[in-house]
Amino acid sequence: MRSGGRTSLVDCVLRVRRAGLRLMALLVLFGALLGVAAAGEVMVLAFLKAAPNVPPVVDTPTGESEAPVGETHPARLALERRPIHDESNPDLPRLQRIDDATRHMKRDIVGFPDWMAALRSGTIAPRAGLSATDKMNVLDLDVVMRNTKEMPYVRFPHQSHTLWLDCSNCHPYPFIPKAGANPVSMSEIFRGQYCGMCHDRVAFITFFSCDRCHSVPQDISSRKP
Repeated sequence: MRSGGRTSLVDCVLRVRRAGLRLMALLVLFGALLGVAAAGEVMVLAFLKAAPNVPPVVDTPTGESEAPVGETHPARLALERRPIHDESNPDLPRLQRIDDATRHMKRDIVGFPDWMAALRSGTIAPRAGLSATDKMNVLDLDVVMRNTKEMPYVRFPHQSHTLWLDCSNCHPYPFIPKAGANPVSMSEIFRGQYCGMCHDRVAFITFFSCDRCHSVPQDISSRKP
């Protein structure tokens, strides 16, 4: 609406009003974002397992590093938000808490019991069977998995696994004992398949311990351009 080349008063008022509404919308959105950040909540999605502000991974080939005293790792916090027991069960207090049962064990960088450190130190001594004469069938054989894209290769140590488990615990299910027969991927592991049947549930958490599996550097000269 123009009159004599000049913007009318009504036109000016409408423009100022539209600009004010845009500014108000931006302020509301900005305030909402600040509120979410201040709350510190971590959204848990079905296909994601990450958490922000993850402490840097320390180079510990044996996996015997301990979590910083007084700090709780995001992985531990995420799992504690999702209890696995029925909170309404009156017998729940009768169960022994894992922190009480493993209080004499070292902790890994995530804050969970370091089972291999306990095994090496003799803190725990798993039995091979019901009989005292049963022996562990320990296999000292490393398998290097090279289908890792840009990540370092994965070294799978049979020895550290067969100190606990019998061959039949993993073969022929979930791992077919044949090279190339197991399409292992991180997405499958995160879904609880293959390595994920124990890791993230019993053994160390994979997402926050990448270097414990991806430990073999790739030969740069052999990479495809």
